[in-house]
Amino acid sequence: MGHRSMPTITPWKRLARSIGVSLCFVLGASSAFAETAPAIVAVNVDNAKVIRLPERTQTVIVGNPLVADVALQKNGIVILTGKSFGSTNLIALDASGGMLAESTISVQAAQGAIVTVQRGLDRESYSCTPNCMPSMQLGDATKYFGDVSGQADSRRTLATAGSGPR
Repeated sequence: MGHRSMPTITPWKRLARSIGVSLCFVLGASSAFAETAPAIVAVNVDNAKVIRLPERTQTVIVGNPLVADVALQKNGIVILTGKSFGSTNLIALDASGGMLAESTISVQAAQGAIVTVQRGLDRESYSCTPNCMPSMQLGDATKYFGDVSGQADSRRTLATAGSGPR
């Protein structure tokens, strides 16, 4: 029985395989590659992330703007904001409408200092940084969410009313 020689994988090839998809998106993949292996970009709900698309990007399309929003800046810089849990896609087009890149956007919950209290079907979220305070999150019980957001709105109204001319 003969032995097959194993192909040599250089450190560069190993690195390219491990981060190839992400690197390809960030540096501006060809449209053929972007269609077959889109990168996944993760962002937390209510957070923004700066990503770089190809410099020739003129138009950015988000499949579901309820999940994520984008603001195109100069030189292919995009501000990506997570709006709701879920996933959608992002497509970058050049001035002639040719696809430059495509990616999957995954909007997730922040894992940091959020403590979730489950009482039967009702859920409440608290931000514990370091003291726990009410922090409304998507998926919280309707009454809790309304109460916390109502307090935040009232506080904001009082703060802005107090700073006006007298």
